[in-house]
Amino acid sequence: MTLDHGDPGDAPAIPLPTTPLANEAHPSAAEEARTIAAATNIGTLASLTTDGAPWASFITYGLLDGAPVLSVSHMAEHGRNLAADPRASIAIVTPDIPADPLAGTRITLAGVVERPEGAEAEAARAAHLAAVPAARYYIDYSDFTLWVLRVQRVRWVGGYGRMDSASAAEYLAAQPDPIVPRAAPGIAHLNADHADTLLEMARHLGGFPDATAASCERADRYGLQLRVETPRGVARTRVGYAEPLTEIGELRSATVALAKLARAAD
Repeated sequence: MTLDHGDPGDAPAIPLPTTPLANEAHPSAAEEARTIAAATNIGTLASLTTDGAPWASFITYGLLDGAPVLSVSHMAEHGRNLAADPRASIAIVTPDIPADPLAGTRITLAGVVERPEGAEAEAARAAHLAAVPAARYYIDYSDFTLWVLRVQRVRWVGGYGRMDSASAAEYLAAQPDPIVPRAAPGIAHLNADHADTLLEMARHLGGFPDATAASCERADRYGLQLRVETPRGVARTRVGYAEPLTEIGELRSATVALAKLARAAD
């Protein structure tokens, strides 16, 4: 993952780890993007008017193998825009927006829209209806068109200083994370009952031996993301599992294994 910001000048510096991370495994930008796209059914569509001006519109979508499927009326300006110029992008924001929205996760999927045909048209219609059940009332109206966004470029932003790009091939080959959407209860339990264990993880596995407090912000298939407090400031770090998880039932045993590993390193 790249850091796009240059010299922050007089801005507060984020403390860096002072010892190597035991395992900093994390999702790729493509996996992050697929997870965000699958987490909601709404976004902001950017299309081009006939005079080339940008036009932003609130839209709903379904996913067909990762490709957004839109059902748009020609009566809508963005519907006419897409019919005249297929270039488009969709910005999608994580549904669990933090108190500081810019600290949240979002993606942009850019490419061109096409009208699906034949078997793909049926699959696209089913995908849109699965994600947007209310569309059954209008999807077959004569003024509505199904569009599939053929993704050509992907940009993921995970908050301040955390961002990366992915190719269309990487995005389409990736899968949504099976842990992220169902991890909230486990994260709440860790923070409420095992803050001392999280601190040990940050100190002995996460590269911050000077940590004074730690909390879990996220659990995904590869590991835990910790918020770490140190005398040098607040930072984030990763504590990876021994192996990626395949379903939420494995989360407890994976965190127990991390706890034992951290204690053994003490």
